Amino acid sequence: MASRAGSSMAERKRRLVADELRDAALMLLATRGFDAVTVDDIVAAAGMSRRTFFRYYASKEDVVVRFLADMGTDVVAELAARPGNEPPSVALRHAVWVPLASCTGHPDHAERARVVVRLILDAPALHARWLERQIRWRAGLAAELAARHGLDPDTDPYPRLAAGMALLAFDTVLQQWRTGDDEQRLAELTDRAFAMVAPALDAGHGAHEPDRRR
Repeated sequence: MASRAGSSMAERKRRLVADELRDAALMLLATRGFDAVTVDDIVAAAGMSRRTFFRYYASKEDVVVRFLADMGTDVVAELAARPGNEPPSVALRHAVWVPLASCTGHPDHAERARVVVRLILDAPALHARWLERQIRWRAGLAAELAARHGLDPDTDPYPRLAAGMALLAFDTVLQQWRTGDDEQRLAELTDRAFAMVAPALDAGHGAHEPDRRR
C-alpha cells in the first residue's frame, strides 16, 4: 500500500513538472514565436534546468506534439463516454468541444491558447505535426464510431468519413477563432460547424443500428 502511494505521488510530481515546462514553453511560443524561443528560454521561465527539460521532452517541438496528443486523447475519450444511442453529430460535437472548453476557463488563458493554436496552424513545421496528429485522431475516432455502431472500419466507409468530417469541422472552428472570442462565441462557431455536417453524419448513422450494449 505504501509503495503504491509513493509511486502515485511520484507520478503526480512528474506530471506537475511536465505541465509546468509545457505551460512555460507554450506561453513563450505564443508571445515570441516558435523560431525565437530556445530550450534555455523555456527552462529559465520555468525555473528548471536543461537536464530536467530533456528528461521530459526531446525538444521544444516535442512540447507542442505532446500538447496535440493530449488534445486527441481527450477527444476520443469523450466520444467513448457519450451515450451509445446519441446521434453521431451530437456525440462528436461534444467530443471536439472538450479541448476547446479547457481553453476558455479564463480570458487570459483563452487568448494564450488561441495564439498557440494560431502558431501551430501558421508555422510550417508545427502545422505538419498538426496534420500528422489529426491522422491519429481520425483513426481513434473511427475505431470508436465503428465500435459504437457495430461496424467493420476496414470495410464500411462510414466511421472514417464521419471522423474526417468531425475533424474538418473542428479545424474550421480553430481557423475562425478570433481575438476576443469568449466561450459563448467559440460554442456558437462549433454549433454552426456541426450543424452543417450533421445531415451527413446522422444519415450514415441512420443506415446502421446503434450498439445498445453501452
